[in-house]
Amino acid sequence: MANDKANQWSRVNRNHNMYDEYPAQEPPRPPKTNGPKGGGPRKPRKTKKKHHWILAIFLWLLTLGVIAGLAGTALFFTYANDAPNITESDLASENSTQILDSKGNVIWSMATQDRDYANSNEIPKQLKQAVVSIEDRRFYKHHGVDPIRIAGAAVSNIKGSSLGMQGGSTLTQQLVKLSVFSTSTADQTFKRKAQEAWLALRVEKNFTKDQILTFYMNKVYMGHGVYGMKTASEYFYGKALTDLSLPQLALLAGMPQSPTYYDPYLKDTTAAKERRDTVLKAMVTYGAITSKQASAAMKVPVSDGLQDLDAKTEAANSTRKVVDAYATSTIAEAKKLGYDTTKAGLKIYTNMDSNLQQSLYDNANDGSVSFSSSDLQIGATMTDPNNGHVVAQIGGRNVTTLQALNRATNTTRSSGSSIKPLLDYGPAIEYLNWPTYRTVEDKKYKYLGTNTSVYDWDKKYMGNITMRTALTQSRNIPAVRTLEEVGGSNAEKFVNGLGITTSSTPGGSMAIGIDVSTEQEAAAYGAVANGGVYYKPTYISKVVTADGTTHNYNSTGTRAMKTSTAFMLTDMMKGVIKPNATAADAEISGLHQAGKSGLVAYSEDSGMPDKAISDAWFTGFTKSYTLSVWTGFDVPGENYIPWTEQDLPAQYYAKVMAYAMQNKSNTDWTAPDTVTAKVKGNIVEYEVKDASWSNGGLPSVTSITQSGETPSEAGISANSASTGSTTGNN
Repeated sequence: MANDKANQWSRVNRNHNMYDEYPAQEPPRPPKTNGPKGGGPRKPRKTKKKHHWILAIFLWLLTLGVIAGLAGTALFFTYANDAPNITESDLASENSTQILDSKGNVIWSMATQDRDYANSNEIPKQLKQAVVSIEDRRFYKHHGVDPIRIAGAAVSNIKGSSLGMQGGSTLTQQLVKLSVFSTSTADQTFKRKAQEAWLALRVEKNFTKDQILTFYMNKVYMGHGVYGMKTASEYFYGKALTDLSLPQLALLAGMPQSPTYYDPYLKDTTAAKERRDTVLKAMVTYGAITSKQASAAMKVPVSDGLQDLDAKTEAANSTRKVVDAYATSTIAEAKKLGYDTTKAGLKIYTNMDSNLQQSLYDNANDGSVSFSSSDLQIGATMTDPNNGHVVAQIGGRNVTTLQALNRATNTTRSSGSSIKPLLDYGPAIEYLNWPTYRTVEDKKYKYLGTNTSVYDWDKKYMGNITMRTALTQSRNIPAVRTLEEVGGSNAEKFVNGLGITTSSTPGGSMAIGIDVSTEQEAAAYGAVANGGVYYKPTYISKVVTADGTTHNYNSTGTRAMKTSTAFMLTDMMKGVIKPNATAADAEISGLHQAGKSGLVAYSEDSGMPDKAISDAWFTGFTKSYTLSVWTGFDVPGENYIPWTEQDLPAQYYAKVMAYAMQNKSNTDWTAPDTVTAKVKGNIVEYEVKDASWSNGGLPSVTSITQSGETPSEAGISANSASTGSTTGNN
């Protein structure tokens, strides 16, 4: 048996190639089998089979991932290709359209977004650091989209941390969203996010980091209808950004995330304080401030430095009420000039004198002039007669609704007798060369072609009187007869040159009243005041558009009447303001001025009391200002002005004009070379030099009232005034 084993080993060695991998070694034993006695077939191994399945699944998932990635990339670029354009104007957040007074002070903001744009140099470095710290710490490292930020946001949100960057959007993406997309959560679709990311990359390519940060800080909503951090600084603290403290800057930096929740004016400011302190901690982490600075800032109350909001709101509303009518007229003029006032970025500079505007408002509302009823209304326009600039305007009393009815321009009511110098006597001087002492009749009279008699308030007649007396005593019959002699076409031409249009060719009762506005009368009387040149009333001096282009505006005057006509009308209207004249309440001691009152009485069958008045006017002027005033009720026939209050417009005029002329030169009008002075009954009268005129066959009369100036008052000698040729029938 031993020999057999040796021989077997010997054969193995000789047949060495049979186990050549194991030379001179005992051959490997055959593997064990699983048969009943060690024999039979071997079972397959399970582990190897399992590995095959895992590999297959992994490969399938990898394939699906690649396909999904490719599809997602394709979809991303498809959406990106459809992304809207984004321009610098979209990002830049133009200022609200603003109306400014003559000194450059803002009096009205017109945009739906109240925003005062801040340039980069107006924004403190510390505020920029605060915004970056809390909104996007990697702002200066990414290129618009930040994968690291997205991953960090996911982790932060899972942990529920309040400190960090919960949102995946970069500051640049937020700017894009605020500039061209809706901020609604419902609109946060993959398509929107893809377009947002794509546009963010484009923005980063075209603008510097500082520009992007500046855009963002001007774009964000800060609550209370305020947009941009500069506007918020002015609204909350009444200061420029550069004047704010660290805790105040931190508060502003944290507000855009939820301006309503973090509103410092809430009764419970816990949320606002926590948010501010979160910003301060973020600034420490960012390295912008030290822990010591943050701790000190956290001890400061949120209310520190805040303005009294109620007082601020009341003051703002009060200011808007004061300038409401003027702003309304300015907007209307801007639209006529071709500007879209609903768009942001316009700066509209006006001719408004804020002091005079306040005077108009105060005297209508503070009781200095006694209005018998709270419903008794007013409209008034004040201009500079030398250029047509509207310096002040009021559209009503007790204003409760802004941008509503402007009674200075939008309500044309019968002028009453205030139209007589313009429609009747002005054309008589201009076209017929009537002197101030020309005889006119105040006797029983009926309108031409009718059986309707013309009456005055007193139902009396003064007989033959001068044109001067007829005007200063505001007699109706002489005015009607004068218009008839002038002719409707001449009268129409004359008032058209003064910016007044009539519904028909003037005649009949139009001689004693036509529908006009205070704006129209102020401008027309301005031509009388300045020597005969009409300037269209203008509110706007210049407009600066969003791109910085300046457009200047001014009214070019046109000759509306001869200097002789303007002077003679002025001289006659001086007597209207003298004692015992029709507008004695407008007298201001020592002031050289002129003007004309106007009353519109209800008819006898109106059911109103005797001498009840529907409209009362006074329009007067100096060489510096013209002021036209109307008073009445919005709905004629529902109420009336008592006869005892007919002088309200004159009283109001006197209050305003006395204030306006405090620092103005009080100079009288000088007779031009084209007129000649003539003394009649110790009154200095005037006639057009070397002009032919007719007295209409009427006897010459002397003024029966002292409505003119004596030679000494006129500053001339009686002898010199008596000289001068008169070629008319005197």
